[in-house]
Amino acid sequence: MANTPNRWTDQRVETIIANLLRAGVILAASVVTLGGVIFLVRHGREIPHYAVFAGEPKELRSMRGILGAISFRGRNIIQLGLLILIFTPVARVAFSVAAFALGRDRLYVGLTLAVLAILVFSLTGGHF
Repeated sequence: MANTPNRWTDQRVETIIANLLRAGVILAASVVTLGGVIFLVRHGREIPHYAVFAGEPKELRSMRGILGAISFRGRNIIQLGLLILIFTPVARVAFSVAAFALGRDRLYVGLTLAVLAILVFSLTGGHF
């Protein structure tokens, strides 16, 4: 067992992170595309009014509203895809914390935890 190679080499961690980021972007793009198709099928013939700016409805500005994507509403699904895209790099930082912890690199665990805390703080609107 003394010759067992360390499974968490830098190369392996980088490969896992690259695959995580790739999968997150592909998943987000797929979800947004699905939402776009559903939205166009239901609302494709509507004529938009560009003279007045109308942001997203209030229900799509909260996690509860966005997670209403189960109802197969196009806008909800598009917003869900955008959330997946936003959380992909956050997942990368969280994975990095675990990888540094397994590598017993306390300095980088602390620094990466600080980055993760800042990300979570900013994504929650400054509220924990």
